[in-house]
Amino acid sequence: MKYLFFIVVSVEVFLLAPVSATAQATSKPIKFINDIEVVPGKSSGENFTSKENKPSERIITEVNNPSVANSIEQCSAIQFKYALLLDTNVEAIANMKLYSFIESWMDTRYRYGGTNREGIDCSAFADTLMNNVYGINVPRTAQEQYDVCKKINKNDLAEGDLVFFNTRGGVSHVGIYLGNGYFVHSSIRGVTINSLNDDYYHRKFICGGRAFSN
Repeated sequence: MKYLFFIVVSVEVFLLAPVSATAQATSKPIKFINDIEVVPGKSSGENFTSKENKPSERIITEVNNPSVANSIEQCSAIQFKYALLLDTNVEAIANMKLYSFIESWMDTRYRYGGTNREGIDCSAFADTLMNNVYGINVPRTAQEQYDVCKKINKNDLAEGDLVFFNTRGGVSHVGIYLGNGYFVHSSIRGVTINSLNDDYYHRKFICGGRAFSN
C-alpha cells in the first residue's frame, strides 16, 4: 500500500510539472507594433497596453463591439496602428495622406540643420509635412513659423496646427498636432509621436499656431 501511494504521488508530480511551466511561459506579454503588449490570460479590458502602460480603451471597445467590427476589418494597417498610438477611434484616422507621410518618415533620425531623410530637425520636418500634406509653405525656423501663425489655445487645436515649445529659451521646438492631444515632431529620438500631456511637453508648451495657405 505504501508503494502504491508513492507511485500515485510521483505520477501526479510528473503530470503537473509541465502544466505549471506552460502556464508560466504563456503569462509573458506578447509585444508587437510600437511596444504595444498583449498579455495572455488577461481580460480584454486589461490586455492592450501602450508605452505608458495605459489601456487603449477605445480600441478594445471597438474590437468587442459587433456594430463596428466590420468597419474596423476594412481599415488599413496604418489606420489601426495610428489609432492605437493616438488612443482614438479607427475612423478618426481619416487623412491617409497625412498618416502615410508620417509612416514614411517615422524614426528618421534628428539632425540639427538637417532637411532630408539622412537627418532632419524639427522645423524642417514641420515645413516638409505642411508642404507635402497641406500645400502650405512655412518659414524655415521654429521662431519664424511662430511669428507668421495665428496663435491657438491648446483646447482649440485642430489637425494640422503647429505646436510650439520653449525647450532651450524662446520658441525653440515645433511639431504638428494630430488630434486627441498628440503631435508628431522630429525630436532627439527622431521623428516620433508624443502627447502634449507628457510631463516634459506639458511644461514646455507655449501655444498652437495655425498656418494659412499661400
